[in-house]
Amino acid sequence: MRTLLSILVVLTFAIRLPAVDTNAPTPSKTSTSALLKIGTADATNHYDEVMIVTGKVAQVSIRPTVTFLNLEKPFPNSPFTVVIFHGHSSFYGDANALKGKTIEIRGKIKNYHDKPEIALDNTNQLTVLGSKISTNAPATPQPTNAPPPSTQSTNLPEIL
Repeated sequence: MRTLLSILVVLTFAIRLPAVDTNAPTPSKTSTSALLKIGTADATNHYDEVMIVTGKVAQVSIRPTVTFLNLEKPFPNSPFTVVIFHGHSSFYGDANALKGKTIEIRGKIKNYHDKPEIALDNTNQLTVLGSKISTNAPATPQPTNAPPPSTQSTNLPEIL
């Protein structure tokens, strides 16, 4: 009788609990589908938030240790900057090829001297919109006698 009562109690709780699919993806604030897409002008309203910022590269400034992509307008009037620290990212491309292109950058928006920016840590953070550049093909045609491309492929040309 106690066994039957125990089974009934367990079944009663099982019926009241909602079914949980353990294989279903859990929503994440950092998953791409959950990220909010904003324009460069809205970035100042989202400091310390992970977002997708869309804008046109107006200026590329390459320095010895860092590259800056100023979106919409050249420095100092740019409403948003993408920062690429050399040696701290997997970005290996000719940043100058991005000038005039519309890009999406994913990451945490930081406030640097009262201006919003995202530092690029990974090539997956940057997408060139409307680009025919593939992640598996070199950005420029290779001559037939050229050495094979490096094993690391990106969707961007190489930074020198």
